Amino acid sequence: MANLKEIRNRISSVSSTMQITSAMKMVSAAKLKKAQDAITAMRPYADKLTELLQSLSATLDADSGSKFSTQREVKKVLIVAITSNRGLCGAFNSNIIKEVIRLTKETYTNQEVSYLAIGKKTNDAFKKTGKITANHSTVFDDLTFDNVAEIAQSIMDKFVEGEFDKVELVYNRFKNAATQIVTTEQFLPIVPVEGASNTNADYIFEPSKVEIVEQLIPKSLKTQLYKAVRDSFASEHGARMTAMHKATDNATELRDQLKLTYNKARQAAITNEILEIVGGAEALNN
Repeated sequence: MANLKEIRNRISSVSSTMQITSAMKMVSAAKLKKAQDAITAMRPYADKLTELLQSLSATLDADSGSKFSTQREVKKVLIVAITSNRGLCGAFNSNIIKEVIRLTKETYTNQEVSYLAIGKKTNDAFKKTGKITANHSTVFDDLTFDNVAEIAQSIMDKFVEGEFDKVELVYNRFKNAATQIVTTEQFLPIVPVEGASNTNADYIFEPSKVEIVEQLIPKSLKTQLYKAVRDSFASEHGARMTAMHKATDNATELRDQLKLTYNKARQAAITNEILEIVGGAEALNN
């Protein structure tokens, strides 16, 4: 059994760790509320805008269709992997990295795959492959629509120029503080909605349908990427809050066990001292 000093040092160390994890949990909980409100507010708008433009694109013929709807033979694929800049959030980052590796090895085995990193953990995981086309980890320092829109515009330009034939988003979709859903979403080309032939009966177009599509699709794509980044941002704080809550509970349990061990060791030491004193007194009497 460890001596009393070693046990006291371990109790002190575990208590310090518990204070740190508890503080991190409270910080993440405070940030989560703001991030959750932001994604909850924008998700209906982003989803409806995407649905509308996908329906419009489906009704356009090949000649008048958007350049972002162009279907080409898929030879080069860009995977936009959205993670966090920091760890201590459970399996939040590793789940995204595993999904990206799965897509690369299973879905796009015969294609040339490149990665765009949004989050330091993605860059760290794939930088040795030499396939990182860009690293936008600093976007989380000032997470605004304009900053994300610049990234989206860069991706859109490269797709139009033929640098990539398909673009996929991989990110954690926020459900609640304890649940994040790994989501793979096609960014480009735009996927038309099946059975969207009745769009003309639902909307009156002014100006023409083609002009509306050409003007709104870039905005829709930027909004789609911003929503994905916002989803990931809220998921990160939820995952970190949950991980730190579990870490705090585990540290508390370990501290209690160490205190029990310390008390048993202390009682044993006191008992040994009493026995030695009694034994010495008996020896003197004899």
